[in-house]
Amino acid sequence: MSEQIRIAVIYGSAREGRLCDRVVSWVSSQLWDDGRFAVHLIDPAELGLSGRHEESDGDAVAALRQHMAEAEAFIIVTPEYNHSYPAALKLLIDSVGREWQSKPVGFVSYGGISGGLRAVEHLRAVFAELHAVTMRDTVSFANAWERFDEEGRLHEPGNAPQAVKRLLSHLEWWAGALRNARNALPYHKIAI
Repeated sequence: MSEQIRIAVIYGSAREGRLCDRVVSWVSSQLWDDGRFAVHLIDPAELGLSGRHEESDGDAVAALRQHMAEAEAFIIVTPEYNHSYPAALKLLIDSVGREWQSKPVGFVSYGGISGGLRAVEHLRAVFAELHAVTMRDTVSFANAWERFDEEGRLHEPGNAPQAVKRLLSHLEWWAGALRNARNALPYHKIAI
């Protein structure tokens, strides 16, 4: 592919003092260094969504829809909260609909011993319902608080650089294939 793929990196947490900032920093640096992707960051903490479908949510949802519609692929960076994913991420996901359809979604997860993988498994079912294509291979960080410094650099990268390269190669392939398919026949015309 000659042109960059527009990818949205979505923060999964909106908590004060979150580790998500560090993990997103690392993911973003991997994307920028790779060069195949034009990166846009989407942070639910900055959207101002109330979760109550109030009139004040209109502008935030409209801006979110625009960014999501422009994206050709997504990376969700999610922690694991109570064996699942955070409420702020669920609110963001549910605030849009068609914008997810026929686009690939990759996951970078983090947490304690499970590395956030239980959150990813819950998210797979959600994205199947939204007609998105999830990537099989993920990047996960067990005991994540010990692995990242304040700037989002990994103390001991291990196999994380290889795992993210594999994820990005899969996202690139799916983004190109699905872009061509959407251009040939827009998905919303056949989705029920």
